[in-house]
Amino acid sequence: MCGIVGYIGTRNAQGVLLKGLSRLEYRGYDSAGVAIIESRKLNLVKRQGKLRILADVLKDDPSKGTIGIGHTRWATHGVPSDTNAHPHLDCTGKIAVVHNGIIENYLDLKKILLKEGHKFVSETDTEIISHLIEKYYKGNLETAVSRTVKLLKGSYAIAAVHSLEPDKVVGARCDSPLIVGLGEGENFMASDVPAVLDFTKEVIYLDNHEIIVLTRSGVTIKDYDGRTISKKSSTIKWDIKQAEKSGYEHFMLKEIYEQGDIVSNMLDERLRAGKISFEELAIKASAFKRFKKIAIVACGTAYHAGLTGKYILEEYVRIPCWVDTSSEFRYRNPIVDKDTLFIVISQSGETADSLAALREAKRRGAVTLGICNAVGSSIARESDGVIYTHAGPEIAVASTKAYTAQLAILYLLTFYLGKLRGAISPPKMKKLIAEFKRAPELMNELISEYKDPYNNIAAYASEFKRYYYEKHNKSYFLYLGRNINYPNALEGALKLKEISYISAEGYPAGEMKHGPIALIDENPWVVCIATQAKTYDKMLSNIQEIKARSGIVIALVTEGDKEIQHHNVNYVIEIPKIDELFSPLLVVIPLQLLAYYVAKKFGYDIDQPRNLAKSVTVE
Repeated sequence: MCGIVGYIGTRNAQGVLLKGLSRLEYRGYDSAGVAIIESRKLNLVKRQGKLRILADVLKDDPSKGTIGIGHTRWATHGVPSDTNAHPHLDCTGKIAVVHNGIIENYLDLKKILLKEGHKFVSETDTEIISHLIEKYYKGNLETAVSRTVKLLKGSYAIAAVHSLEPDKVVGARCDSPLIVGLGEGENFMASDVPAVLDFTKEVIYLDNHEIIVLTRSGVTIKDYDGRTISKKSSTIKWDIKQAEKSGYEHFMLKEIYEQGDIVSNMLDERLRAGKISFEELAIKASAFKRFKKIAIVACGTAYHAGLTGKYILEEYVRIPCWVDTSSEFRYRNPIVDKDTLFIVISQSGETADSLAALREAKRRGAVTLGICNAVGSSIARESDGVIYTHAGPEIAVASTKAYTAQLAILYLLTFYLGKLRGAISPPKMKKLIAEFKRAPELMNELISEYKDPYNNIAAYASEFKRYYYEKHNKSYFLYLGRNINYPNALEGALKLKEISYISAEGYPAGEMKHGPIALIDENPWVVCIATQAKTYDKMLSNIQEIKARSGIVIALVTEGDKEIQHHNVNYVIEIPKIDELFSPLLVVIPLQLLAYYVAKKFGYDIDQPRNLAKSVTVE
């Protein structure tokens, strides 16, 4: 969740920390703060609210120190406030700590510290860390941090400084991401790569139970027993410009418009001489031939991609596939064994529940495959094999391009496995790939159609806002889909909920009469995915049933559909013609745009919706 930045060097630390935090604000924006050492004194400034509030305060009273730590918070323990904001100090005011994660035994540790005379000022679990470091500090910050982390249960990424040691920043990680950025005469620590890309592209990915010491001249990594660890650095291949708005009003809109090009680039990269290439996969072809079942786990939007993957994997690989939410998988006794290909999907590669599910599957003997966007992430490193989506940084909290990139990888993986297992003939494969190659161009065509801010989707959003207030805030959305586009109904509803805070539910259209039809009157808006498909006539029947009860219908149909005109729908959105198999790549785009324009009409913070963070790295 939260964002951490640490710096030591010759630059003004305040500027470096604020720049890094601005790149990480998608990880948390309830409050922000910095602690900077200047003349062997700790200058602490933290404020509730957006990062800009902190920046304004620091502008009026700047620090000249060249070492410090910063934090942008997504609240877990304690309400958002100046007091609960990080960094947190010890009793002496000389030690400052920032933390991402949850300390599960903090109450037990706090009771001990209170008995020993320590004074606490916040409601957070993090504050116990600064007091434990104080307790164990005997002139060496690294040693004190090492003794502290051995007592902590839960997940954490930590950065700490001591005003009497202005030559080092010390960090540690356990189940929360932490990376190191390498510079010349300076070094960095952060929760995620974008925080350091303005300054360096050389990074080291830390593993669990590692302690890092940054100085101006170098980096030392040790395990919790004090043994030095040698680790190679990686060079980040994408540019920081990819994490900027580039003239778009919101990151979400920019990322929606990038989707066609991302899929196009993926096909160029993965399809070579008529063959599907996964160079980084590291799982032998012979292993793929022996699996008897496939399990997919993921959270949120990635879970919806997984549901779509189930449809195509079972259709073209012809082995059973089931999909579960990561949080449910980890608390039951799933039937996963050596005959299972276990696929975990995560944009960040750091999702706590998905990471726990991956470890459980490995414990049970399954071969694990990670599909993620973040190179070097925990899921990528801990899986037996990984396929990267290479979608570039996704900054908006509501995921868009990561979803279509995950879908595209699942199509390619399906065709790869289908060919490998003899379930897809060469002529069929050629036909599938040819149709898949049409998708990016059609995606761009569809996106360009809706680039005009006064297009019909924006108009629908305006109409909904007017209707919403006329009906005294009673309106809500129901999304209906069938077969391969049922997951898109779930995804469309999720997008609307995430950024507009309007009640929305995705449902399989065939189940409408088993409950949701009771909600239909003149009040709800129903988004019906009615593109050309083998279930098209069934969807038309659903639309008739909705209209018979005065529901307001937005129909997504295939371009040139004449039949829909006879069903008295309120609004029509057309999708370019493509084989039903690949229609999810197109259908999701207007669903994303509908959510975007509704949220914009209501004046909400689209890129940073309330209560949400980009990467859920805690339970």
